[in-house]
Amino acid sequence: MSLRLEFVTLAAQPGAKLSELCRRFGVSRQTGYKWLARFGEAGEAGLVDRSRRPHGSPSRTDAAVEEAVLAVRRANRCWGGRKIRRVLLNARPEGLPAEQVPAASTITGILRRHGLLERDEPAPQPFKRFEAVAPNRLWQMDFKGHFALDGRTDGGGVRCWPLTVLDDHSRYAIGAEACTDEKEVTVCERLTKVFERHGLPDAIITDNGAPWGHQNGVTKYTRFSVWLLRLGVKPLHSRPRHPQTMGKIERLHRSLRAELLQGRRFADLDAVQSGLDRWRARYNHQRPHDALGGAFPASRYRMSERSMPARLVEPDYPDDQVTGRVRRNGCLRCRPQDQRRVDLQLSAAFADQRVAVRPSAEDGVHHVWFMTWRIAKVDFRTNPERPTVTHVLERM
Repeated sequence: MSLRLEFVTLAAQPGAKLSELCRRFGVSRQTGYKWLARFGEAGEAGLVDRSRRPHGSPSRTDAAVEEAVLAVRRANRCWGGRKIRRVLLNARPEGLPAEQVPAASTITGILRRHGLLERDEPAPQPFKRFEAVAPNRLWQMDFKGHFALDGRTDGGGVRCWPLTVLDDHSRYAIGAEACTDEKEVTVCERLTKVFERHGLPDAIITDNGAPWGHQNGVTKYTRFSVWLLRLGVKPLHSRPRHPQTMGKIERLHRSLRAELLQGRRFADLDAVQSGLDRWRARYNHQRPHDALGGAFPASRYRMSERSMPARLVEPDYPDDQVTGRVRRNGCLRCRPQDQRRVDLQLSAAFADQRVAVRPSAEDGVHHVWFMTWRIAKVDFRTNPERPTVTHVLERM
């Protein structure tokens, strides 16, 4: 049902195009309209293949109210009073009448009375956090710590690396993928699925680790970042030793660990993926988010208008520009306008890719372009035979 719930939620967003949404979800328009009609008639219950949720009795006792609180807590063992209250308010008309939903402090008391709160949670520390101004302007991506699929702790057996993708503006968990490694090819395969479903963001920020980081400290680029550039997605990296730059996805990982992974054993990768799918649906559509004022992430997310292309576009430059193909060692041999032939050390990540060298407005300074991206500044003023190459990343 998580797939259908995600579909109808995205279809309800302003400007959503149903035909494009059906294409990305791999369903016919007839099926899409059927899901929307059922959701309009019965809400989430209408998306289930069989059975419907029973409507509640108009008269409820205090015991029923307490049981409703405990039922939400049992399904979400890490939630406190504020989240449970928000869920109970959103559960109407099937749930409690609004006037019977207890205050958050009362719910906290119920949890404590039943021994479900072992200690008071520390008050959150004030922190002014950056937030992208709209959905799909910036995504955060990282691997959650790996674990053994068979529950072993001796390092034996197959292990799972959960890959998570989060929209910075809405906190919408765009992807949660169970991977058997953290290699570049695996990331590209899983991220391609995410792009095909949700479209392309303007930028993706990651940390500086493998496979997307630049560990040598010399170049900004990896093969993964070049792949993103070809898709029109700007790769960004967090500042070293500043984990708060990736604070939102770190917080997502804490929730994932507490609500799904902690104390659990998974037989195989399919079992992990099934759990991740259920958890992501609950996180996006049912779990109130404190940073959003208690709203669900799905209420703030909009699907990207930029679709994943069927194939990568090859670089193309005007005939009057100096172009060349980067060698496997990252070197570009070229003769820029009004300069002698030189070797420019760019990055092995661009191996076999065609780039262009153009003069800038500054005398003696040229820029290296890859498609619509300016990737390097070349300064001939100090030493024309060995110009200084500075890596940059700006879009035209």
